[in-house]
Amino acid sequence: MTTTIHSRMALCSWSTKSNTPQELVESVKQTGLSNIQLALMPLIQDAAVWGDTPKLLADAGINVISGMFGCDGEDYTTLESIRATGGMILDHTWETNFANVQLVAKVAQSMGLSSVSSHAGFLPESKDDPNFDKLASRLTQVASCFADHGLTLIFESGQETAATLNQFLDELASRGATNVGINFDPANMLMYNMGDPVASAIVVGPRIKQVHIKDGVRAQVPGTWGKEVAVGAGQVDWPAFIKALKQVNYTGSLVIEREAGDQRLADIQTAAEHISSLLG
Repeated sequence: MTTTIHSRMALCSWSTKSNTPQELVESVKQTGLSNIQLALMPLIQDAAVWGDTPKLLADAGINVISGMFGCDGEDYTTLESIRATGGMILDHTWETNFANVQLVAKVAQSMGLSSVSSHAGFLPESKDDPNFDKLASRLTQVASCFADHGLTLIFESGQETAATLNQFLDELASRGATNVGINFDPANMLMYNMGDPVASAIVVGPRIKQVHIKDGVRAQVPGTWGKEVAVGAGQVDWPAFIKALKQVNYTGSLVIEREAGDQRLADIQTAAEHISSLLG
């Protein structure tokens, strides 16, 4: 028996590794899904190819539920390299990144989106950390730009504990940045070894604005990454996780992100059916 895919299910456009919007449309159709989170930087940096994406998706009946943008200068080679370069932390790329933020905000607003996600960078645990004020100031500036365009800024979770996330968002709110939330990724909590995904979801619950459906296993060696695996093959307790989302009254989209493996579309479809069966 084939499981009916729940209307809350979506997928990340970058997970399809599409080279053109036409490829993206075909890939999404293959998964049986009709909602996506769209990477927005290609629309800005390669407009000749990606400029018509919103119209092509709409014509195909594919709904864009949110956007995403990456930051210039990020290096994912090792855990230490991304800790040093992730998000908005680098001084020499900050002007470029903020210029891109302003372009992303315009594109997102023109598409009628309400939220856009990004990696903020590794949020410091202590307010005494010199990077704490720097990141808080920059992210307040990004949030202000987004607010001017009617957007919510959502941070991808996982590089820090739930308690650190809450502390940092409290700080942003105290600076007037109240349009900031969390894109909760349970696999990242495991892969960065930053706590239990189910317990963490409950801790940050009211701030969850979007959820990524991704699975993973914890690193066996300190200072290294865990491993991303197909949904259902990792250490995320999906029944308990879905129950936790219900507990914190999260009723938004569940967006499948698959960034590894050589059968991504099949893995996305399997994930959609697995989570849909749990939603009922």
